[in-house]
Amino acid sequence: MSPEEITALFTRSDDSYAFARWGRPMAPVVFGVDDATLAIMKGALEAVAGLTGQGMAETDPELGVNVMVFVFREWDELRAIPDLDRLIPDLAPLLDRLEAAGANQYRIFRFDEAGAIRASFAFIRMDAEMAQVPAHTVALNQAVQTALLWSDTAFTDRSPLARAPEGSVILRPEIGALIRAAYDPVLPAAAADPSHALRLAARIGREA
Repeated sequence: MSPEEITALFTRSDDSYAFARWGRPMAPVVFGVDDATLAIMKGALEAVAGLTGQGMAETDPELGVNVMVFVFREWDELRAIPDLDRLIPDLAPLLDRLEAAGANQYRIFRFDEAGAIRASFAFIRMDAEMAQVPAHTVALNQAVQTALLWSDTAFTDRSPLARAPEGSVILRPEIGALIRAAYDPVLPAAAADPSHALRLAARIGREA
């Protein structure tokens, strides 16, 4: 990937560059799915976590779980979850905005003192469009977008996934290489300067 392509993936709609990676292993929990879908979701998270070099954990020593994935049919269902408004400030107005926009997914990240990701919340509304997408595709897409703090416009024009020749859905190789490069221990856990993208590009080039 070129430095310009990488820069675009971490440049937000307000033109600010914002990068962050996890500073700890992911310890996920998934709500609202059956056992088969749970296995698919956790398998996708584990596969992407393997690219980071940190892997996954059963529990986070500070938070217990640090990745929460909620799957539901209507945004209004989240209002009934006990204490969710304590985890996510201003939950009610956020749900009002998501309902008004007809959104079918949303992610929130929390960060530690160094700017690294310490927790994430992913919300997936199974509307008619999302219900047509295979569970493996939904799971892998969510796992990729949980692995790093991407731009809010990163994958609006092109998915991080691709279809393999035999028909299965896989992570695009260049996105996998970018995730691996992003977790190079030499690089900072968070960055706000676009020159950071040059360092990522250099590491991907060395891998190639």
